[in-house]
Amino acid sequence: MADEGQRPIIVKKIKKGGHGHHGGAWKIAYADFVTAMMAFFLLMWLLGSTTKGDMEGIASYFKTPLKVAMQGGSGSGDSASILQGGGQDLTRRNGQVKKGDTPADKKTYDLKAARAALEHEEAERLAKLKQKIESTIEANPQLKKYKNQLLLDVTSEGLRIQIVDEKNRPMFESAKAELQPYTRDILDVLALVLNDVPNKLSLSGHTDSTPYMTASGYTNWELSADRANASRREMVRGGLADDKILRVVGLAAANHLVPKDPFNPVNRRISILVMNKRTEEAVLRGGSSGDNSLDVPGDADGAVKAVAQATGAGLAAPEQEAATQGAR
Repeated sequence: MADEGQRPIIVKKIKKGGHGHHGGAWKIAYADFVTAMMAFFLLMWLLGSTTKGDMEGIASYFKTPLKVAMQGGSGSGDSASILQGGGQDLTRRNGQVKKGDTPADKKTYDLKAARAALEHEEAERLAKLKQKIESTIEANPQLKKYKNQLLLDVTSEGLRIQIVDEKNRPMFESAKAELQPYTRDILDVLALVLNDVPNKLSLSGHTDSTPYMTASGYTNWELSADRANASRREMVRGGLADDKILRVVGLAAANHLVPKDPFNPVNRRISILVMNKRTEEAVLRGGSSGDNSLDVPGDADGAVKAVAQATGAGLAAPEQEAATQGAR
């Protein structure tokens, strides 16, 4: 009975297998191996894509780093492969060149030279226009007899065409702004020729120094402006586009053609300026040309009035009154 009361003792033994868990140390070792391989292949790629001269320069740097840093590689290896201060891409000189990365050529423009070239070209064009007008006058028997009254010259402002009075052949009725028939013929021919050029025009009226004033205060200033505007109207009637004229001015006796002889008939004239680009820009900006022109506005009827510079004479309509002294 005593044996039946004792419980058997059971001993359980746990056998450990050979494939148990070893921890994560192997992952770290594998990562180090992969990193080393990547570094190795990167080094091989760099060595394969670097030129011989660049490799010598790099080797010189590691042999004498202070010397290369101070002198920029001069005297060590290929001195051209290392620049002072660094910054050059060594793969661009003698090695690989990236596709589609060719630097574009830088273009520089000399604005002064370009403007000078344009002005020279324009001066040549105006000189040809001068020859064309002279040829037209020579070929036209009706105009040829008046060629002494047509003065053409190329100035810094453009081509200047001046129609001057002769002692016995004035352009206008005496003391009036009425054109003579032959003056109309001259202006009509000029209108057709000048309408074909791209340049803008300026018209100026001039008188001599003979004192002139009507009872209502109508002076040489108003007379010269009215004559300039009468010439403009005739040229427009003769075929000139109205928008080609930028300025109509009256200068009275302020700018003589023959300053030493202020009463000379040639001082009474109409000046037509075929403006170059520089003069045209100056007029559009409100500047004045080299002949010290006085800009005068025009009204709807086309009658242009000039105001005396010093006296401040008022505007007056043309009147058929006798002049106090002389008639031109």
